[in-house]
Parts: sequence; structure tokens; C-alpha cells
Amino acid sequence: MPGKRVQFDEATWQALDLLARDRMATFQELADEAFSDVLRKHGRPTDLKSALRQSAGATAAHDSGKVRRSGHRPPKD
Repeated sequence: MPGKRVQFDEATWQALDLLARDRMATFQELADEAFSDVLRKHGRPTDLKSALRQSAGATAAHDSGKVRRSGHRPPKD
């Protein structure tokens, strides 16, 4: 699992630490929840299954539209 280092000011760290203790959660669990919420807010998938479903939906929507396959125009009635 990739890891990144983040820095917080002292007040933010104290607030996060208190929240984690109150919820009996780890900092990692708080971070997972926060980043998942950010991705969902911006319409980004949070796991592979969701990404594939979203990709398949976009492809199906594109394919169902009226797309001309050739440079010829349809005959007028």
C-alpha cells in the first residue's frame, strides 16, 4: 500500500487525535473515510469495481447515441 506523509498544524492534529479517540478509531481509519468522501464528492470511483461500472456506463451511453459511422449523409425523404 502506498504511503504519504502529511503535516498538520498543532490545533488540527489535536482535534483529529481527539476525534479518533472519541470514535475509538485510528488516524488511518479517519483518513480513509475523509479521502473516500472527497472522491465521492467529485464523482470519482473509490474502488476497482466502481471504476469499471462507471467506465462501462460511460461507454454504453456513448454507444447508444446517434453516431454516424461514415462521412455520408442519410438520404432525404
